[in-house]
Amino acid sequence: MGMAYGGTWPVSRSQLGSVCLPSSSWLLLHMLPMEGRNKEQKQVLQEYRSKAEYYICACLNKNNSTNVKRTPGGLLYTRRWNNMQYVSNAALLLTAYSHHLHSTNQMLNCHMDSVGPNEILSFVKSQVDYILGSNPMGVSYLVGYGPAYPQRVHHRGASTASYRDSKVFLGCMQGYHTWFVRHAPNPNVLVGALVGGPDLNDEFRDGRDNFAQTEACTYNTAPLVGVFAKLHELEKGSSNSTASPSLPLVSFI
Repeated sequence: MGMAYGGTWPVSRSQLGSVCLPSSSWLLLHMLPMEGRNKEQKQVLQEYRSKAEYYICACLNKNNSTNVKRTPGGLLYTRRWNNMQYVSNAALLLTAYSHHLHSTNQMLNCHMDSVGPNEILSFVKSQVDYILGSNPMGVSYLVGYGPAYPQRVHHRGASTASYRDSKVFLGCMQGYHTWFVRHAPNPNVLVGALVGGPDLNDEFRDGRDNFAQTEACTYNTAPLVGVFAKLHELEKGSSNSTASPSLPLVSFI
């Protein structure tokens, strides 16, 4: 817990391999201006900055010792069960931090090298490209995108026929015995869902029972909205010479 601004700030943490992963609070609060803060407040913000920068450098493989693991195909890897939640959230944090560096004309000083906003965004794009199909399996882990994506998502609504189509009442046990064990693709495509993704060796088995890899969660997909918005903005700006000045991805007060 950190004391600042007359109150108590909770600091949530989770494990990313052996790297202590800062919550979004660490990163966002680091980007608050130092001006007008007293000594204690500046010290707290400096601690946030240190943790945030260590995490960013770990994602970029720029720390001397501890960095975030990657698969042979280049995907950030934390654990087998729903690894994509960490990838998409890291991508959003790195995108926001890249914008911060660009808007303040700063560089990130890691142990091994100095990193600019473009290099950070380039890494973000590599993670997005992997998610969308540029990976050893040739699979888009965003359901409904591209020619090949998971067909047996671990999701009850997607894997069972609707009453409108079947005209048959479906109870809890019928859903399991009739639909869960089927080998056929889901009758409904869960467009936009980001599944758990591959294992440490970039391998993926598309099975409804393989919930560690095929389960779809809202907190997987949600961070990608911000990342896609920024990448779309940059692409639009590069193809339109009359584009308006870049707007911030996130506004900080």
